[in-house]
Amino acid sequence: MQTEEKNKFQEGAVVLINKPLTWTSFDVVRKIRNTTKAKTGHAGTLDPLATGLLICCTGKMTKKINEYQAQEKEYTGTFTLGSTTPTYDLESEPENFKDTSHLTEEAIKAATAQFTGEIMQLPPIHSAIKQNGVPIYTLARQGVEVVVEPRKVTIKEFEITKIEMPVVHFRVVCSTGTYIRSLSNDFGAALGVGGYMSSLCRTRIGEFKLEDAVDINEFIAQHSVKKEG
Repeated sequence: MQTEEKNKFQEGAVVLINKPLTWTSFDVVRKIRNTTKAKTGHAGTLDPLATGLLICCTGKMTKKINEYQAQEKEYTGTFTLGSTTPTYDLESEPENFKDTSHLTEEAIKAATAQFTGEIMQLPPIHSAIKQNGVPIYTLARQGVEVVVEPRKVTIKEFEITKIEMPVVHFRVVCSTGTYIRSLSNDFGAALGVGGYMSSLCRTRIGEFKLEDAVDINEFIAQHSVKKEG
C-alpha cells in the first residue's frame, strides 16, 4: 500500500464490505485495521451466520459510526417454518417440529401485517445486549437466567418474496435495533408452527448499498503493503 493511500485511511475513510458467512464483524474490522494500520470500527454488528453490508470507518470517520448505525436498514433472507431453535437461527439445532402442510400462501403473507409498523419486540437471549456488563449470550450459554425487556422498533416494510415450504423468503426495511432473528421466531409463532432465521443478508444501511461494497479479501489484496524482494 502506497504511503499516500495509507495516510488516506489513517486520516479517515468509509469502507463498505460485503461480510462473508461465518466471519464476525470484528474479524472484518481486525483485517482492515491490520491492512491499513488505521484506527477502525464498524457501524452495526452482523451475526456470523449473516452476510452483507458492513460499514467500516477508519481514522476520523469513526466519529460517524453512531450516525450511520442509527440509519434505516434493509435485509433479505429466509425463515424456515415448522420448528424453532434456542438462538432463533442455525447457531443451534432445530427442535419442536410441527406440521406446516395446512399453511397457505395467503395465510403466510397475511401474517406480515401484525409485524408492520411500530411494534414491541423481545430481543433474543442469545444476543450481544449486556446484563451487568456481560453480553447476555455468554450468560445464556452458562445457564444463567437472562432478563430482556421488550423494545420498540419500527418495521417499515415486510414483504414475503417467495415461498418454498418450509422455507419462506422475505425482505424487511426496519429501524436500527430490530432483530430479524426475533422477527423470524415471532412470525413462526404467529402462524402456530414456529420458525427460525435460516439465512440473512443486509442489503442497505441508509444510503449505503450492498452493491457498492467489496469483498474483504479483495480489499486486503488491493491495499496490503507489497513485500519487496
